Amino acid sequence: MSKGIVSSSLSRRQFLGFAAAGAAAAGLAGCGNSSSSSSSSSSESKTIDTLHVAFVPSKDPDQIITATDPLKQMLIDELGNQGYTVNDVDITVGTSYEAVGEGLTSGTIDVGFIPGGTYVLYSDGCEVLLTATRNGLSIDSDDPKDWNDQKPTTASDQQVTFYRALLIAGPSDAGKALGDKVNNGQELTWDDINGANWSVMSSSSPAGYIYPCLWLNDNYGKTVLDLTHAVQSDSYGSAFARLASGQVDALCVYADGRRDYESKWTSDYSRTAGIWDETNVIGVTKPIYNDTISASKASKTMTDDFKKAFSQAMINIGNTDEGKKVIAIYSHNGYVEAQDSDYDSEREAQEMVKKLKSSSNS
Repeated sequence: MSKGIVSSSLSRRQFLGFAAAGAAAAGLAGCGNSSSSSSSSSSESKTIDTLHVAFVPSKDPDQIITATDPLKQMLIDELGNQGYTVNDVDITVGTSYEAVGEGLTSGTIDVGFIPGGTYVLYSDGCEVLLTATRNGLSIDSDDPKDWNDQKPTTASDQQVTFYRALLIAGPSDAGKALGDKVNNGQELTWDDINGANWSVMSSSSPAGYIYPCLWLNDNYGKTVLDLTHAVQSDSYGSAFARLASGQVDALCVYADGRRDYESKWTSDYSRTAGIWDETNVIGVTKPIYNDTISASKASKTMTDDFKKAFSQAMINIGNTDEGKKVIAIYSHNGYVEAQDSDYDSEREAQEMVKKLKSSSNS
């Protein structure tokens, strides 16, 4: 097990589920060449001892493992009749986005479900296979006041390959002051922004760090590093918990984050009013290209034929109602084939962030 990865305990049925994914992929190598007199070496080429799959901790690890449990059988059903066998599967949730990227680079992880920002940082060590599609939202505006005037945000039927990050103020006195100013049509000053306590994510998180950095640069010539009071949260769940308790006044999150934590706001986080009543958008970033499913370049398991088979299996699963329910844990609605150049804009964003960090430290 690689450092920084939390392994989940799986039943034999769970193991076989993802196992089938790997097996299926490996088996494609034999398609078109197999016959009743196939040699033992041909059979071995369709067998994978252990497939290592990792998810980033954008939500609670236990929640991710529970939600993806049905995916195991779906992969068995989708790939099993192709003749592939996986003896074991190791499913992990990284302790950080970087931990999954490092695992892909070293080859201790075969397949990673990672956001575009993490992919770009580690693209020397991994290859993007698929990009997620997701339901669009009822609001898609550059103006934060529009998000507040038209809340609550709901899902639309339109499928999109991008999402936005929002800067959201909470129920603390300072948070309310920020929201009120935006809703009154006033522009926030740098002193307004810098005077608040912020929750951000790790530096490779597009919605929790990178694109908020770009927003700060576009509006104030600043970055997250310039915020006097900013703490890094290990998950969006802990970020919303801090917002609800008043430990922070504002947070950076993907645009449908409040929809995911709406029920916890009044249950786990013990607020008496609803999340839509107690929070306001104070900033909207540029569109961010969707999450990836990426393969390790160092993994011997991830042959070209295996990658094609695994990709097709995930596309097929994403096209079913049952599959959509499973991958909804990441707000995914399906998958399309991807290429490295799809994330060139993300590279530009990260290059800008690097320059901003460099100038801030000089």
